[in-house]
Amino acid sequence: MRIKFPEKVDNVLRYLKLKFLPKTLFFRTMLLIFITLIVVQVVSIIAFFDGSWGRVGKRLSTNLTSDMAFVMELTDKTPNKLKDIQALALKNFDLAYSYYNNKQKHTVMNKASRNNRLITGFLEDSLRQEFPDAITSIYMGKGEKDLMVLIDRPNGLYQFQTSSKNIFSSSIFGFVLWMIGTSALLFLVAVLFLRIQVRSIAELAQVAEDFGKGIDNKDFKPYGSSEVRKAAIAFIKMKERINRQISERTQMLAGVSHDLRTPLTRMKLLSTMMPDGQDKKDFLSDIDEMEKMLDGYLAFVSGEGSEKATFVDMNEMILSIINKFRNTQAMIRYSTNDQVSAIQGREQALKRALTNIISNAFRYGKTIAVKLESNNNKLEITIDDDGPGIPVDKREDVFKAFYRLEESRNKETGGVGLGLSIAKDVITSHGGRIELLDSPLGGLRVLVSIPL
Repeated sequence: MRIKFPEKVDNVLRYLKLKFLPKTLFFRTMLLIFITLIVVQVVSIIAFFDGSWGRVGKRLSTNLTSDMAFVMELTDKTPNKLKDIQALALKNFDLAYSYYNNKQKHTVMNKASRNNRLITGFLEDSLRQEFPDAITSIYMGKGEKDLMVLIDRPNGLYQFQTSSKNIFSSSIFGFVLWMIGTSALLFLVAVLFLRIQVRSIAELAQVAEDFGKGIDNKDFKPYGSSEVRKAAIAFIKMKERINRQISERTQMLAGVSHDLRTPLTRMKLLSTMMPDGQDKKDFLSDIDEMEKMLDGYLAFVSGEGSEKATFVDMNEMILSIINKFRNTQAMIRYSTNDQVSAIQGREQALKRALTNIISNAFRYGKTIAVKLESNNNKLEITIDDDGPGIPVDKREDVFKAFYRLEESRNKETGGVGLGLSIAKDVITSHGGRIELLDSPLGGLRVLVSIPL
């Protein structure tokens, strides 16, 4: 079920999704795991601070403040026993202290660096509550007695030195390190697990794309989660059914070809016994046209399915095709950017498709320009001519089998209307596309794009 938002909110959410959401399944899942771990970490640390950390810190600070208050009260009542009280405080409370009267107290101020609020925050609150009439200061230093507390009262200054462990529990650091360590371990395990799962999906997609280009990857074996394996097994079964259907169709058409050629041959033999004349010429012309239609149809439906995919140098292929038309009256121009021109595909099928396109240009044009360009993503072949061209509203129809434009294609000048159909079928089977556009030369431009 999809929640419906107002149009403006929906547009904002769509923009944020396109702008910030990762495109791949791997990073989307990792982002979900990462956000979940961060939220759990923050909530756990906040709960720890508000819970046990706060209670322990307040209790330790309150105990230390009570010890100080007790020592100060003893000192006020029995100032002549200062040394005995100092020894008892150090022994029982781990608290070293000194007392300075109002004349002496200014010589002991500012002897250490200022305090850290994270460590001394609870103690500051406790001191203000216990000694509201005094000026209290807390300093952090180095060494065993790294915490110094100054309590300035009207009757004098008390200086206490003790360990910060008496007010600060180091368990927070262990807790944070434990949380970070376990989260990092879980994140690493999730990354490794997801890489395996995503790799299986990516390989299935690559095998499906290769099959669409005519590359049969027989080494592929389903692996990964049960859903991915189920999809891979379904794809393998589908591929086998398609291959079996193509094989059966090719065998059937081979039989049809044999059965149809026999009566055509018999008709040719019978035509030799006919007297010369217009009827004989028309009869032979019909037989030739039937043979052309039969050959074209068989070539169209059988395709090049049995041909294996190899690396094909398109530059050399185009040059070999153009060289066949060098003796014609047409002017030929060929250019290339001299970059990557080799692709993986079925050589004979590609040669046949480009031959059909280029031969059409030579048949209907006097000036032909062929251009090959490539980059890291795709290879583009442009064939321009100055012929009559094809009307815009007819450009989709010419890819249909046996469709011919009567104005420019007839039985004498054209074929049976399968040239562009075969070309489109071959280019599409390689994952590419073919477009018919207006040519700068005034005729037709055929643009062929094939991914690398």
